[in-house]
Amino acid sequence: MKNKFSLHDEIVSWIKIILTAAVIAYMLNNFVIANSRVPTSSMESTIMAHDRVIGSRLSYKFGDPQRGDIAIFLWPDAPEGEKIYYVKRIIGMPGDTIDIIGSNVYLNGSDTPLDEPYLNEPMDPEEVPLHFEVPEDSYFMMGDNRNYSSDARRWKNHYVSRDAMIAKVIFRYFPGFKMLK
Repeated sequence: MKNKFSLHDEIVSWIKIILTAAVIAYMLNNFVIANSRVPTSSMESTIMAHDRVIGSRLSYKFGDPQRGDIAIFLWPDAPEGEKIYYVKRIIGMPGDTIDIIGSNVYLNGSDTPLDEPYLNEPMDPEEVPLHFEVPEDSYFMMGDNRNYSSDARRWKNHYVSRDAMIAKVIFRYFPGFKMLK
């Protein structure tokens, strides 16, 4: 005996599928991955303007951010009540001192500049040396395209707190796929 088609049962079935997909998408986007669009050239040539990237929220839920990570984070100078997401590279770790002298970044009083093979071109020299002392539970962030990056050097609040670190960027998915380091 053939089952009789029921429009009601068909609609209920589609609603269940759509609700399940919505719950899965919500869970992934809020607990596993972070999706971000990079609107400026501040991370070129690692990430180009208008690229879309995926970050792993789990990386910072179960581990600590590391120097050199490209991270999605909440901008510390955002107006009260607003969430503005930035994508930059972690340069300074909790407790570090950062000195920017001329075109070079120095960590913790070292005489040797930080090795930064990801930079596309040398940073324009700073007119005066800059000195930053990264508080515990905070990070100092800079763009890879230093000459066109609004980063921690220029912010009113120079440091990103640990709880504002959202995700470690893993790959670019638009335009085209590219793993990021």
